[in-house]
Amino acid sequence: MEWFNVGKIVNTHGISGEVRVISSTDFPEERFAVGSKLGLFKPDEKKPIMVKITSHRKHKNFDLVTFEGHFNINQVEGYRNAMLKVSEHELEDLEEHAFYHYEILGCQVFTLEGRDIGKVTEILQTGANDVWEVTPERGKKHYIPYIEAIVKQVDPDEKKIIIDPMEGLLSE
Repeated sequence: MEWFNVGKIVNTHGISGEVRVISSTDFPEERFAVGSKLGLFKPDEKKPIMVKITSHRKHKNFDLVTFEGHFNINQVEGYRNAMLKVSEHELEDLEEHAFYHYEILGCQVFTLEGRDIGKVTEILQTGANDVWEVTPERGKKHYIPYIEAIVKQVDPDEKKIIIDPMEGLLSE
């Protein structure tokens, strides 16, 4: 079974078992919703501890969560630097033309004419739309906005993306 990161526990918060999480999910409201089940992976351990969220709130840049059966700081102290992950079975179906980052990263990008542009190496979230950093074998990186006018086809199974770059987008 595959697991996908949704956050990292960076510290405890208070004395009642609350932990501070730096979220790495596009859906923190869903991932950290009361009743959600996550795998907690301690550093250097391969097997997850399954936890169930009993509370979630935002505090500064953190998500603060508590787990079922964890009522004080002593029970969560050892979770510092642990990763919270969701199993592939818990992934939500996304609407059409929406993809999880793991599906896009590593995809090879081609123009309509078949020219190889490079691989998607990073996804930048700009607010309006995502921008994909595409790194070629040689030369400088390209930044491709994920908009309908440019991105014509995404095939995560084949790890292939077809774009119709507007003039100047792929300047060398």
